[in-house]
Amino acid sequence: MKIKNILIIIFVFVGLYIVLNFRDHNFKRAIDACVAGSQKLEKPMTMKEAKKFCEDKILEKK
Repeated sequence: MKIKNILIIIFVFVGLYIVLNFRDHNFKRAIDACVAGSQKLEKPMTMKEAKKFCEDKILEKK
């Protein structure tokens, strides 16, 4: 019974570590895609401008 409880606690901590470590993965991919798309506009932005613009727009939608 004790081994089962210890394993559950270990799996909970491993799960929390994975979730907290990789939660920004989709956000970073969305920003990268937005920056890449902004280069195809009529007036392309610099990388810093595009990244700032994309971060603001994505966070605004959350």
